[in-house]
Amino acid sequence: MFMSFRVKFSIMIIVLGGMLVFLPSIQNKINEPKLSELFEVSTISNIYFSVDQIAKSMVREDTSILLIDLRSPEEYKAFNLPGSINIPYNDLLNRDWQGYLNQKSIKNVLYSNGDFTSTSAWIIVTRLGYENNFILKGGLNEWYNTVMESKFEGRKITAKENALFETRTKAKILFTEMNSLPDSLKVKFIAAKRLKEQQLDGGCN
Repeated sequence: MFMSFRVKFSIMIIVLGGMLVFLPSIQNKINEPKLSELFEVSTISNIYFSVDQIAKSMVREDTSILLIDLRSPEEYKAFNLPGSINIPYNDLLNRDWQGYLNQKSIKNVLYSNGDFTSTSAWIIVTRLGYENNFILKGGLNEWYNTVMESKFEGRKITAKENALFETRTKAKILFTEMNSLPDSLKVKFIAAKRLKEQQLDGGCN
């Protein structure tokens, strides 16, 4: 029998809690949430963004949301969600990223291929006391299944369904166009994106 998401999440919290005990001494200076508090948040609070919410914000060029790709630089370079920046999971504790991860006004949406890495990252940054971090439910796998594979089926479609389909189509086009750019242009776009986010949040430490 498959374990429920809640059971797997609680096991993950316990394991990561033990791992974080052995992190550098900087952790001792932070007023971290208790493991019980993290578990409570995971079950009663809305810490997720759906791929449709992200598609909508992408199409609208919503600057109140920052997508953070947790995969390796190589995977990120191959393809990524338009407008995202790359903070590899293994580099989360690097102080250089604190200005991005600890936001006051911008909502960070963490994503990877699935849920496990982004959920683990959410636990870590929450324990560090960083605010406004969320998880892209289903990650890139769900993005492909819902947005990239979106198609109209049937003879009738409601206005709501039509609006949703149009948003997915526009987001799919943006994704395809962005990831079709030459590497040199991608690098320039990423650099400009990071500079813009630094300016919006008052600069990074």
